[in-house]
Order: sequence, then structure tokens, then C-alpha cells
Amino acid sequence: MTDKHTKMENLARELNEKDSFNGAWLYAEQGKIVSKGALGFRDPEGKLPITEDTIFQLASVSKTFTAAAVMLTVREGGLRLDDEITTYFPELTAYAGVTVRHLLNHTSGIPDYFDDADWFINIWKEEKRVPGNDEILRFLLETKAKPYFAPGEGLHYSNTGYNLLALLVERRSGMPYEDFLQQKIFAPAGMTATRCCHIRRDGVPFENYAQATVFEDGKWVADVDSDEDGDVVAFDGLNGDDYVFTNLFDMLRWDRALREGKVLTAEEQKLAYTPGKLNSGEDAVYDADDGLGYGLGWAVGSDEELGRVVSHSGGMPGVATWFERFLDADRVLVILSNRDYRDVRAYLGYWDGMEAIVRDEEPEPIVCIEDIAVKDPDKSNWESICGKYEHPEDADFIVDEVWMEDGELHARAFDEDGDEMKFRLYPLGENEFGRKGGMLKLTFGDGCVKFDDYTCRKL
Repeated sequence: MTDKHTKMENLARELNEKDSFNGAWLYAEQGKIVSKGALGFRDPEGKLPITEDTIFQLASVSKTFTAAAVMLTVREGGLRLDDEITTYFPELTAYAGVTVRHLLNHTSGIPDYFDDADWFINIWKEEKRVPGNDEILRFLLETKAKPYFAPGEGLHYSNTGYNLLALLVERRSGMPYEDFLQQKIFAPAGMTATRCCHIRRDGVPFENYAQATVFEDGKWVADVDSDEDGDVVAFDGLNGDDYVFTNLFDMLRWDRALREGKVLTAEEQKLAYTPGKLNSGEDAVYDADDGLGYGLGWAVGSDEELGRVVSHSGGMPGVATWFERFLDADRVLVILSNRDYRDVRAYLGYWDGMEAIVRDEEPEPIVCIEDIAVKDPDKSNWESICGKYEHPEDADFIVDEVWMEDGELHARAFDEDGDEMKFRLYPLGENEFGRKGGMLKLTFGDGCVKFDDYTCRKL
């Protein structure tokens, strides 16, 4: 029987060959590394290979450290979980009733700053500076961002809540947030390669850093040089939701430090791994499909065979990260990537395969859209598909136009934020098409296109 390391390596290589994995992985059981490896490049030009100790941006996996910092501040008497944030930020009257606990488990209702990202982008472009995390208060006041719901009435993921938590830690401890993490979490955990820092704003402090890279206009470019994603610079002064940089081995050290009680006590961790409750008394559901709740900085679930599982994902342009800990079985999986994936089917297949191996199961072969596309399709009716299509009012994905280019069908669509995307349509069956960048299937016929529950007429 093939060992777990070989299976994981084969999956990573297969995805890398399909241009959809560029990064590193580590899997351990009982603290011992079972599989680790690195593939691809840490620069857009493809000249600097990724190594196993390469430093990656964690994105939202950083929230596990923010939550730990809050709990340490609570331990030291600087905060209480049920303190209302207006005690410390009296100007935030629009969010009266929101507690520290609400921020931690995303039940505060405070809007995510990505809903109004232009506020940060305008400061960066007009004032030629990157806003600091303390300006999250100014952001909320000036944008008059309305709550999603009353505190405790629902769960809506909010990066802004974690910015406020970092600011609370900083103000209540009297220590810069970056220094707090360094002295009270990274150092005790033995995480010597880890920093909370602002690479785009202040420069790169690491020799072996993996540049976040996106695919644009047929080539790989650094996120900061991207026409579409270069605005990431505007958010680089924030803390709490992102901006911890580390490598595989330090993430394993984080797992062991938690398990050994070097940073948080067993009682504090029990609290962190307990899903939040709504005002109704029901669990606050983070991911209904996977049956996950959200505790204090962790997605919380269980596995029928392996017991309790806590995890966190992270994503930014050119960044995809995953940190998963099996508390009862003592297993941990870390996946760090610094390039956008090209094919969503292959990408999801890789992640499903890694999860299967962790659970002692056989992974399915990775499939990309070229593998399932119809070979030598009948194109006789493709011209009749071309044209503009009506826009459904409540759809978060809109097909705007279809046209022929170099003998293949292409489409323009808009996402829920109004951002334009163009892509090739691959034939999957009779009048049915798909694309690399998503799982959505489009079916054309009778002067219309059907997708999800929508039927849109050709104009």
C-alpha cells in the first residue's frame, strides 16, 4: 500500500503539472512529520524555487494568533470576553451591544471592510500612504457602515472585527500589536521564522519570501503589480485579520505549542474550540455544508473516526493557506501557496485528496476541465449562442456576453461585486459548457442561457 507521503507528493505534483499548485505542504501525526514538500517558485518570473522553509503570507490563518492574543490579554486582566467594545471605543455608538466575544466568533454584525474597500484604496492613492490599523475606527465612522444584524443575531465573517481585536490588544497591553505577538506567542512557541509585519508597506524582511502572484493577461505577475489586484497595498497596514508570515515548520511548532500548553491553557483552548452561540441559543453556523461552527479564532467541526477538528483557511490574491488540527487524533495538515490556481476543479480535487489521505482514505485522481471537456465537439450551432444576455437582478454571477474567438467560445461575466471576468467556455455536453475558474455550468438553448436557478434570455 502506498504510504501517505508518496500519495501527498503525487497529488501535489499532479496539480503542479496542471498549473494549479505552487507552494508547500506538511502533514504530521503525534508531532512527527509524515509528509512534507515544496513545488514551484516564489517569484513571478519562475527563477527562485520554493523550498520547505520558504516564508508565506498566512492571510486569515493569522486569526488564530489574534484570538490567542485576545485570550492572553483577558488572562492578564486587560479585557473580558463579554465587555462591550464601546467601553474601549466609545465613538462606535452604531455598534452598541457588540462584545469582544462577538468579534471573535463573527457574530457582531460589524461589516467587513472589504464591503467598502475603496475607502482604503482612496487613502493609498490620494494621500500616498497605507492606512494603519488604528484607522479602522475612522473607517467605520466615516463610511457609516450599517451592521449586518443586531449583535448575536447571526454569523457573518468580518475581517473588520479582527482589526478591532488587534487594536484592543495593542491599547490594553500598551504594546505594539506586532511586538505583542512576537513576545507572547511566537517566542514562547519557538516560532523563530515567524513575523507579523507589513511587507508591501515596509519592505520584505525575509530572504526566502514567497511573493503572492496572480495570473493576468496570460502571465504571472506579483500581486502588487497587478492591474486588478494591485490594490492589496492599501490594506497592508491592517492587523488582526492577516499579515502573519511564516513557514511550514513554524506552523507545526504552533500546533505543538498549543497542544503542550505553552501559550494557552487547556481551559482557554477548550473555550476557543467551542462554537459560538446566537441569541436564540442555537450554534452560530459558519459553514452549513461542512457542519462547522466558529469558536474563538477557529472553525470547529468533528470527524466521525478522528474526533474533534479545528481549522482555518486563508485567501488573498495569489495566496491560499490551510491549517487543520485533529485534536483527538493528534494530526495536523498545513498547506501554503503563493500563486492563484488556474483550474478550480483540479484545485478542489487536490484539497479533497489531501483530506482523504489525512483520514486514511484513498484520494481520487485530480481532474481538470480539459480532462472532462468534449473532444472534437460539433460547433455548428455555436454562432447562434453568441450575443448579449439579460441580467437577473438578484444573481451574484451574471453572464453578459458570449462570442467566438479563434474557433472557441468565450464569455464575459460579472461577479457580485460588479467585477468583470472573461473566460473560455469548454463544451461539457450537449449545449452545456463550463470554465476553468469555477464550477458553474452554463446550458444554452431556445435563445437563452440557464445556470443555477436562472434562465436569461438572449437580447
